[in-house]
Amino acid sequence: MRKRKWLFTVLSLVLCTGILTSCSGAGMFGGIGVGDAMGNLDGEFGGEEYTEIVENAFIKTSEQPSSYFSIDANTASYPNLRSLINNGATNIPKDAVRVEEMLNYFEYDYATPTGDNILALTSSVFDTPYNSETKLLTIGLAAKEVEFTEQSNNIVFLIDVSGSMNSADKLPLVQASFSMLAENLNPTDRVSIVTYAGEDSIALEGAFGYEQKKIVGTIEDLAAGGSTAGSKGIKTAYALAEKYFIEGGNNRVILATDGDFNVGLSIVEDLERFISRKRESGVYFSVFGFGHGNIKSDKMETLALNGNGTYSYIDSLTEARRALVTNIGGTMLTVAKDVKAGITFNPAYVESYRLIGYENKLLTQEEFENDATDAGELGSGHTVTVVYEIKLAEPTEACEDFFGEVVIKYKPTENGGGAQEESKEASLIVPLSAYHKTPTDNDKFVASVVEFALLLRDSQYKGDANFTALIKRLNSLNLSGDEFKTEFRDLVKTYYTNTLG
Repeated sequence: MRKRKWLFTVLSLVLCTGILTSCSGAGMFGGIGVGDAMGNLDGEFGGEEYTEIVENAFIKTSEQPSSYFSIDANTASYPNLRSLINNGATNIPKDAVRVEEMLNYFEYDYATPTGDNILALTSSVFDTPYNSETKLLTIGLAAKEVEFTEQSNNIVFLIDVSGSMNSADKLPLVQASFSMLAENLNPTDRVSIVTYAGEDSIALEGAFGYEQKKIVGTIEDLAAGGSTAGSKGIKTAYALAEKYFIEGGNNRVILATDGDFNVGLSIVEDLERFISRKRESGVYFSVFGFGHGNIKSDKMETLALNGNGTYSYIDSLTEARRALVTNIGGTMLTVAKDVKAGITFNPAYVESYRLIGYENKLLTQEEFENDATDAGELGSGHTVTVVYEIKLAEPTEACEDFFGEVVIKYKPTENGGGAQEESKEASLIVPLSAYHKTPTDNDKFVASVVEFALLLRDSQYKGDANFTALIKRLNSLNLSGDEFKTEFRDLVKTYYTNTLG
């Protein structure tokens, strides 16, 4: 056991000092290839479950001018795909390709909120590179940034230690990831650790942030084995989060799992109802997925959505550092909840439109207008990108000069400086001047992510999309200042090379 503790300490120190700059490309963790742990990926997705995606179709503006959906900042799809591709997979499950989660993984040059504002909105319109008959309309949301060190945190680590977690890309990576987070806690923060396999167990209760050695030591001493009593662990985690609840603070359960719940509340609907009731306690619920071969993405997304949290995926130490150190505020601090978008298009300029992504987050007008409707959450400093493909109409002389109007409804949280149930709005008119005949770098990168997703899905809306044009566009961008966008360009090339082979 002492040897294992030494290993994880070394890994964390190496990562934090920047000596280990990337491990996702090589797929290595602790000397073991993640690809080795997963085996031959193609054809081995039988144990994985993804929410079915039925792509949004074009809608005539004259018949239905408005579009409504729930906003969130989930990013799980992209690192999951990255892990699959870097380990040689070519037969990607279509439902694993969620465009909005791929787009929202990256940072963009959007205007940031000023003054007391929680959100800032921007827009852009440009020619669709893979369809000469349409344009792409992008709407960028940027959330207020709050310093993590300024908040009081009450965190419960809920860790799956069942037998399915016994591989290099699962529990060992969970342990290294959560050890990093523990090292960034405030001294007065409270930390509890709950594990679950055949039964749930409290490994640590109510430790203070300054008890770092105790927290990290408890995490590193965990071992995998047994069946998966996920629902029992969730109940215990909530009980501890409520016991050590900090008024006005960040109270959160963080689940780490490959998503397998085969004992107890195993039906997605049962989990959804339970988490929906518990979110009224003021405890947020975030989910981190790990590993391959057993991913239950549908269940993990359901838990996060109904627990007022986000769903992310960690495929490497580099991704753990990004999510739990560099971007810890966005991961841990929710500044706006029940975030909903409503876009009303001007039929004089937009003949039809198609929302790209967000297929399982569509809302009716009644749901959009109802403040009681549960919707997505945005963390500190999060950026969200919404993309519509639009077909333009022939304008008349008397028409108003704008493409459409965007309205975002949300409730500021205590982290965002507002009362939780106080509903607010942010709005934006998309003017004709938002059209760029020469696309910006933001435009080009957004279009590249969308095109890659359409190619992976072999979408009926892919038009003339092809890898040659996509790679050429990415090569034309100066991505040297952004390691993750650079990595995306390399990932596209890797997938293209893999499929050619």
